[in-house]
Amino acid sequence: MASILTNVAQAAHSAAAAMLSAAQIEPGEPIPQKPVKEEDPERSITLDLSGKNIILGVPGAFTPPCSSQVPQYIADYDKFKAKGVKNIYVVAVNDAFVVKAWKEKIAPQGTGVRFIADDKGEFTSSVGLLFDASGLLGSPRSKRYVIVAQDGKVDFIAVEDQPANITSTAANVVIAQL
Repeated sequence: MASILTNVAQAAHSAAAAMLSAAQIEPGEPIPQKPVKEEDPERSITLDLSGKNIILGVPGAFTPPCSSQVPQYIADYDKFKAKGVKNIYVVAVNDAFVVKAWKEKIAPQGTGVRFIADDKGEFTSSVGLLFDASGLLGSPRSKRYVIVAQDGKVDFIAVEDQPANITSTAANVVIAQL
């Protein structure tokens, strides 16, 4: 009986993740303004996407691939700025407490890179990049992606085939695209 309930719960979780996620956003499309959190778990914001911005979507704060990928964006922050990038947003489908702690762990001296908690997955779902990660991470999460946005529209998007891969979303690859 327990295995039947487990299977039903897993199927429901997968179906919910599929239903919550819109079609994947494409170049030229406007990026939806959805509530996210930065630092303060009590206050929602929307991303300021005026000018050129980078949105890096990661499956989970503190996961080994994410914790190895983001430091290069921090190290290359000035290179991104020199290419005209206004903001670099690292977006994770985690609560604001976890994302803030993760930022403090990987950037203890501070950074201009902005760490964003998409605690309900609304932003990630609206750009069609939510997937069912319940087997490993317990709930729907973000695919690993990068969006180069220009004035609120997608200029370029890359999505990794597997969430643990860091190829087309690596900082040096994105800098070369700018």
